[in-house]
Amino acid sequence: MTTRAGQAGREAELKRYREELYGCFPRRRDALFELCDALATSGHLASPPPCHLSLGPSFTRGWGSAYGALARGRVDEAPLRRLLVGHRPRHWPKVFAVDTSSWPRCDAECSPERGFYHHPSRHSAGKPVVAGWNYSWVSQLCFDTSSWSAPVDVRRFPPTAGTTTATASQVRDLVQLLEEQEAQDDDHDGGGSERPEVPLFVLDGGYDPAGLTDELGTTRAQVLVRVRADRVFYRDPPPPIKGADGRPRRHGKRFCCAGPGTWGEPDATLSTTDPRYGQVEVQSWAGLHPRLSRQGRWAKYKVAPVVRGTVLRVRVEHLPKSVASSGVTKELWLWWAGPGSPDLDLCWQAYVHRFDIEHTLRFGKNTLGWTTPRVRSPEQADRWSLLVAAVYNELRLARGLVVDNRLPWEPPRDPAKLTPVRVRRGFWQLVHNLGTPAKPPKPTKAGPGRPKGSTRGPATRYPPIKKAA
Repeated sequence: MTTRAGQAGREAELKRYREELYGCFPRRRDALFELCDALATSGHLASPPPCHLSLGPSFTRGWGSAYGALARGRVDEAPLRRLLVGHRPRHWPKVFAVDTSSWPRCDAECSPERGFYHHPSRHSAGKPVVAGWNYSWVSQLCFDTSSWSAPVDVRRFPPTAGTTTATASQVRDLVQLLEEQEAQDDDHDGGGSERPEVPLFVLDGGYDPAGLTDELGTTRAQVLVRVRADRVFYRDPPPPIKGADGRPRRHGKRFCCAGPGTWGEPDATLSTTDPRYGQVEVQSWAGLHPRLSRQGRWAKYKVAPVVRGTVLRVRVEHLPKSVASSGVTKELWLWWAGPGSPDLDLCWQAYVHRFDIEHTLRFGKNTLGWTTPRVRSPEQADRWSLLVAAVYNELRLARGLVVDNRLPWEPPRDPAKLTPVRVRRGFWQLVHNLGTPAKPPKPTKAGPGRPKGSTRGPATRYPPIKKAA
C-alpha cells in the first residue's frame, strides 16, 4: 500500500469514527459533538473549562450550551464503549493497563456520591486524601517508545463499591466487547481464523491479586499484578497419608519473596537484554497461593478458598536515569493468573509499559481538562469523562495526518511520531477539511427565566461517604 493510499485510509477511519461518535449522543448531540471538537482543537488552551471552549470557532452555540449539554444531554455509554474498542489499534499487543484516578471535589457539598480517595499532590489535614469521585481507566498499551495509549473504557466507582469487585466487572465487560469485535472481524474476513489471544490486564500494587483472580473465575482474561517484595505464598501440600488422623493439610512449603532459600528451582526462566534496563532475568514459580483468612471478601466462605497463581521475579541490570534516583529497586515481584501459561517476555515488558497510562491521565487532566469542570452531579462528570476519552482516541487516530505546528524551540518530528500535545495543536486544520456531522444552531431568543416571586430553597448537602475498613 502506498503512503498516499494509507493516509486516505486513515482519514476515512477518522471520518467514520466521528460519524459514529455523533450517533452516540441521543440528546443534545450537536452541542456535545461540538464540545468534543472544541476540546480537540483548542490547542492554545491548557486545561480549558467548557465555558472557555465555547469561545472557539468549533463551538457555534452559546456558552450556556456547553454546560447545558453536560447537564441535560445524554451519552449512550454502551455504544460509545463499543466505538472505543472497535477503533483500538489492532497492531498493538493485546495488553491493557488498569488504573484509578480521583476527581477532587473537596468543597462541593452539594455533589452526591463523593468519597475519600488518595491524591498524590493535594492534601487534606496533612494527608494525601481528598473528597471526590473515583474513576477507573483501562487503556491498551503500545510497546514503542512513546507516551500514547488507547483508552477503551472509563468508569466511575461509587464509594460503596468494592474496588476488587468493580474492577473485575469492568474487565469482564471489556473482554465481552473484545470477543464480540473479534467475532465480527472473523465474519468480515470469512472465518477460519485461529482463536484470538487472551488479553492481559496489568495492574499496579494496591489491587488484591487473589481477589481479582477469584472474581474473574472462568473469564478468558489474564491478570498481572505487582506484589510486595515481602509477600509470602505457599505451595500445594503433599498428598495425604491414607489412614492418618486429623484434617488434611491445606498449605505446603512456604515461599517467601524476601527469602531466597525458600524459592527452590523455578518452573521457567528467561534471560534477555534491553537497551534501557540492560540484562533482564525473569523467573516464575507456578501453583503458588496465599494463605487467606475468613475476613473481608472471604467472610462468606465456610472455609477460605485456595486461589492459585504464578509468581514472577524480574531482575534488571540497571535502571533508567529518570527512575534511578526515586528509590525504585532493580527487583520486581508480580502475580500472574489466567488461562494458559505466562509469557515471561510479554509480562515483564507489559508491566514496564503499564506506566504509559499515567501519561494519558496526565494529558487528560493538564491539557484536556478532565477534572476542570465544576459540575454538580456525578452523572455530568461521567458524561465529561467519556467525552475526554473519545477526544483522546480521536487525536490518536489523527496522528500522522496533522501538520506539525511546532514551537520555535521544539525540534522537528516525523508526523507519525508526534506527541498528543502536538497532534492537538494542529488538529483544527484537519477538522476543517473533514467537516462536521453536527447541524448548525437555530436562531432563538432567551427564555422567560424564573417566574417573579418564586424562590428556590438551599440545595441538598451531601457529606462525603467514608467507607468502613
